[in-house]
Amino acid sequence: MIEKPVLIVDVELDEIYEVNGKKGQASMLLFHGTAKGDNFIGRILPGAVDTQKELAEQPRLLSARYIIQGEDSAGNMCHIFIENNSVPGSEYTKPIIYTDSEELQWLETADLYGTLCGKPNGVIISFFKKQ
Repeated sequence: MIEKPVLIVDVELDEIYEVNGKKGQASMLLFHGTAKGDNFIGRILPGAVDTQKELAEQPRLLSARYIIQGEDSAGNMCHIFIENNSVPGSEYTKPIIYTDSEELQWLETADLYGTLCGKPNGVIISFFKKQ
């Protein structure tokens, strides 16, 4: 059975800033985009950033933070805050979610994971509920 994502975030990159040091490197990727799911549709608010760092000879770590403004399945305007972190040694991400929507409150306590799929000038992030 194919799992259906609870939320899909379509990210478009705006700017990338990088620092390459002797001990490692860091990047800050500013972005915008949209989000949709069975219970929500919205857009990423300004200020979204993915901070990536890599120490010499270690895997790259990411931590993206952003707020999505939109409408839940009850037709109410709401917000979703997402902090999406890489899981070292895994192809998945681990999101932390807060929302002011009663309809989406379950996202705050659900055991979720994310996947990343690259696209030209961005990435598609799909969040799934662990079964």
